[in-house]
Amino acid sequence: MSAAIQPYTLLDDDDCEVRILRARETLGERLVILGHHYQRDEVFRHANFTGDSLKLSRQAAASKADYIVFCGVHFMAEVADILSRPEQISILPDLSAGCSMADMANLQNVERAWQELSEILDPEVSITPVTYINSAADLKGFCGEHGGIVCTSTNARHVLEWSFKQKEKVLFFPDQHLGRNTGHTMGIPLDEMVVWDYDKPLGGLTAEEIQNAKIILWKGFCSVHQMFQPEQIDNFKQKYPETLIISHPESPFEVCQKSDYIGSTEYIINTIANAEANTRWLVATELNLVNRLHEQYKHEGKNVHFMSPNVCMCSTMFRIDPQHMAWVLENLVDGHVVNQVSVPADVADNARLALNRMLDVSP
Repeated sequence: MSAAIQPYTLLDDDDCEVRILRARETLGERLVILGHHYQRDEVFRHANFTGDSLKLSRQAAASKADYIVFCGVHFMAEVADILSRPEQISILPDLSAGCSMADMANLQNVERAWQELSEILDPEVSITPVTYINSAADLKGFCGEHGGIVCTSTNARHVLEWSFKQKEKVLFFPDQHLGRNTGHTMGIPLDEMVVWDYDKPLGGLTAEEIQNAKIILWKGFCSVHQMFQPEQIDNFKQKYPETLIISHPESPFEVCQKSDYIGSTEYIINTIANAEANTRWLVATELNLVNRLHEQYKHEGKNVHFMSPNVCMCSTMFRIDPQHMAWVLENLVDGHVVNQVSVPADVADNARLALNRMLDVSP
């Protein structure tokens, strides 16, 4: 922890609230605060824009703001920096707010996998690399450099369809579940989607398995969505058989197969918002969002439940707290930028190429 922030850690949330509001008023249109759906309410309430990471970055880039304060995790602030105007500054209130899934695929391991795949086939000819937006900037850059592309949970199918038009196979990282669930909806058999274990030579696969695969899935996952299990659905529906199940596609395949609806965070929000009154929902996504939906729609008789019996929130998102927000904003008022996230120009150029390919093929 920076010594400069230590006095702020002694402030209670009410003190921070006053200081945040005062700083926001002083900064005016020079500041835009982005709040990801998984953020705690004490931070979420201060956001100018709320949503998923790509949507937020594009909104910030279109704003008049000089400073983009992203209440999310590191890769989100990187995307904001890549897509924003050169004069805009992207800031993450706590630089330790990372993403365990994104950390499961790093550039060194992906480059090694690419090299090992070349022992079996020519990946430049045979494989389109696809990275989920929940990944580091240098992996987006890798995809841009090698004819690949980025995807979100909303457009993953469109991205895979584009990818297969380029080459016969896809290397999909870092989330195996999104890749598998999307591939299954496209009719790709499970045995043609193999998992690459980055801790094993040749990903733990045989040459024949690699040659027969349509999608090579990275052995990565979201620590939150990994917690959901099909037995949780069965147990809940024994008590409430009328329950509708809605899951994020980062959830395991078996959970999605038992779900009535599968889709991104925005899709989950919109589906529940537009549902009939007095319906009951079991939701497989992050706890803060589920609790917010429960409170927002309980007056309509909608019962929104969290799927896991265990508390399961994004612990790295939770690092963004009112104390860090107050520290960052008051420094901006004083003319000091702290916790800037800046992607090197060469990496940003290749990453932007992969992101623009995604935007071109998305509906």
